[in-house]
Amino acid sequence: MFPDRPDLLRRLALSGSLALAVCAAALVVPSTTGRAQAATGEAQKIATHFTRIRTMMGEFVQFGPRGEQTGGKFYIERPGKIRFNYEAPAAVQVIADGESVVINNKKLKTWDLYPLSKTPLKLLLDDNIDLSGEKVRKVQQNEDLTTIQLQDKSVFGDSTITMMFDPKSYELRQWTITDAQGKDTTVMIFNVEQGVTFDPSVFAIDYQHISRHGARGHTSGR
Repeated sequence: MFPDRPDLLRRLALSGSLALAVCAAALVVPSTTGRAQAATGEAQKIATHFTRIRTMMGEFVQFGPRGEQTGGKFYIERPGKIRFNYEAPAAVQVIADGESVVINNKKLKTWDLYPLSKTPLKLLLDDNIDLSGEKVRKVQQNEDLTTIQLQDKSVFGDSTITMMFDPKSYELRQWTITDAQGKDTTVMIFNVEQGVTFDPSVFAIDYQHISRHGARGHTSGR
C-alpha cells in the first residue's frame, strides 16, 4: 500500500485477505462435524488467549492488493484501539480510538473517518473474540500456523478478516482483510512487546480538528 494513494489507504480499514503462499499451504479442516468442531475448539483457545493480551506494540510490514509494501510501528490496546505510524517517506497515521477509525495523510492534509463498528478491524480489536455462531468462515491448521477467517455480514457485508497465529505460542503473526471486491491487504507483525502501558494520547482522535477541516465523505462512529 502506498500511503500517498487515498484509495489504497482506505483498504487498511475496510479491505484485505491473505495472498501469501503459506496460507495456501495450510490444510483445510475436513468438513466432518467432529473434526470441524475440534478445530474450531482449538481456534477458540487461541482466540481467547489473544484477547487476554490487553496491550501490544511492535513493527509491521504491510502488503497491498497489488503487492505494494510499506512498514512502520503499531500499537494496540483492547478493546477497539489501534495505531499505525508509517515510516518515512510516508506521512500517514491510522488511529482507532474504540469508536472510529481515522486515516490522516499529513502530506495531502486529508482525513478519512469511518465507524470502527463497520470495519473488520472491530473483530480483531474486540474485547472478546467469540467464534460461535456464523462468524467463522474457515479454520485451517498445520504445524506452523493456525488460520482463522471471520466475517460478520450484518455489520460489514462481504468483507472478511483472516488472522494467523503460532499454534504453539498462540501469538498473532499476521492478519489480512479482504474487501467485497476480493482485494487484499495483509499486515505482518514482528518484534512484538506485550503488556505495554500507553498514554491515552496515543489513540486520541482530534474530532474538532477533523470537523474544522472536514472528513472526506465518511461518517464517524461517535
